Amino acid sequence: MSKGKIIIKTAEEIAVMKESGDILCACLDMLGQNCRPGISTLELDKLAEEYIRDHGGVPTFKGYYGYPASACISINEEVVHGIPCKRKIREGDIVSIDCGVTWKGFVSDSARTFVVGTIPSEVQKLVDVTREALYLGIGAAQVGNCIRDIGLVVQQHCEKNGFSVVRDLVGHGVGREMHEPPQVPNYETSGKGPRLKPGMVIAIEPMINLGDYYVKQLADGWTYVTLDGKPSAHFEHTVAITENGPYILTNGLH
Repeated sequence: MSKGKIIIKTAEEIAVMKESGDILCACLDMLGQNCRPGISTLELDKLAEEYIRDHGGVPTFKGYYGYPASACISINEEVVHGIPCKRKIREGDIVSIDCGVTWKGFVSDSARTFVVGTIPSEVQKLVDVTREALYLGIGAAQVGNCIRDIGLVVQQHCEKNGFSVVRDLVGHGVGREMHEPPQVPNYETSGKGPRLKPGMVIAIEPMINLGDYYVKQLADGWTYVTLDGKPSAHFEHTVAITENGPYILTNGLH
């Protein structure tokens, strides 16, 4: 996925990626409002595709290596890449929605975990800590730092709160392709990784488990679940590295 040269983006290209990210942020806002008991993940996916296309974008995920949908929708112990289907969301679920938009040839990629109704306090803490870890990781995405610095702060925050960081799946560069160099692990690595430079654009995406960090891929060839069956949370932003600090491209006007 991430072997090869890191592609530096111009200010103009980053501005286009921000436009893509604005569409995606609004789409996720809409999906969150519709993420309620009784709606199927397939219905949510249809809403996502309609929204993206109605706003001039293309659903990046659809057809990517044969993926059949516009969003990945993962419930409870599903970590990432859940394929939308007739399964209905229930009270007490946590629902991670990961989506991408291609706009004027550039990709944005973002994910959020939504809480449906009342959930156990430890699961709510998992969601909150995962979101916090994302922003700590973004805070470490400073010119002169290394990729390793991002994963280090994510791992430290999650583990001090009693959670574990998935090792088998990582963040990545983003640009004209959804997956570009470099890989962006959410944990401390032995090597420092590339140094962050202005114009780099990366997707930072902590995937954090309530139990241990082991995951497995299901027979559908896409869905990853926790090995111990405990819940997992996922948050992601596309972030540009600038001289003025990290610039989040997928947070809309927030």
